[in-house]
Amino acid sequence: MKIVVAIGGSILLKEYDSKKFKKYSEILKKLTEKHKLFVVVGGGKPARDYINIVRDLGAGEAQCDDIGIEITRINAKLLLSSLGSAAYQKVPHNFQEALEFSTSGKIIVMGGTEPAHSTDAVSAILAEYINADKLINLTSVDGMYTKDPNKYDDAELISEITATELLEFLSGKDIKAGTYEFFDTTAVQMIKRSSLETVITNGYEPENLIKAINGEKVGTKVISE
Repeated sequence: MKIVVAIGGSILLKEYDSKKFKKYSEILKKLTEKHKLFVVVGGGKPARDYINIVRDLGAGEAQCDDIGIEITRINAKLLLSSLGSAAYQKVPHNFQEALEFSTSGKIIVMGGTEPAHSTDAVSAILAEYINADKLINLTSVDGMYTKDPNKYDDAELISEITATELLEFLSGKDIKAGTYEFFDTTAVQMIKRSSLETVITNGYEPENLIKAINGEKVGTKVISE
């Protein structure tokens, strides 16, 4: 299968060490024996920290986005270092480059592309662009909940949701550079229009990536209807 994997920056850099990079590298190398992989890496706390600084300096949101994009690309380079020869050793700056680099047969790793597009959105657009079979979004929670699980003990995990229902849930959210929302509306719109099979699950457990690709019940499955 052709698979796009989105890994939140907070997953890889929670402890500011190399452990998660190494673990994901092992798993991705193994998966590439059977699948064609494209990985989109988020910015995490480093991006948010830098965005806060540049915002305090008076920069507009597009400039804040641009700073965040640079951090995602640094994170992508860190993962490339861990993957070594298994990956194409250049970070694509757009979807056409990602497609061109993929002719190498190696794992492609990229960060953000342009202002107003989160890495959630980038991963969904990339999946449509390359006609991927599946999108796996690895985030900091187990999946989609009825309410924020970090704040409410009675939050319940939703095992399956339609793209339309998810768009309704996200409607009215205030999205700014570096802010955290469960998922990006642009990403959901892309999932809906391309009928893209998508799984959102907890990236702190790297083995969840294998489970999601194998079709095991893990996290939240987003269906296109």
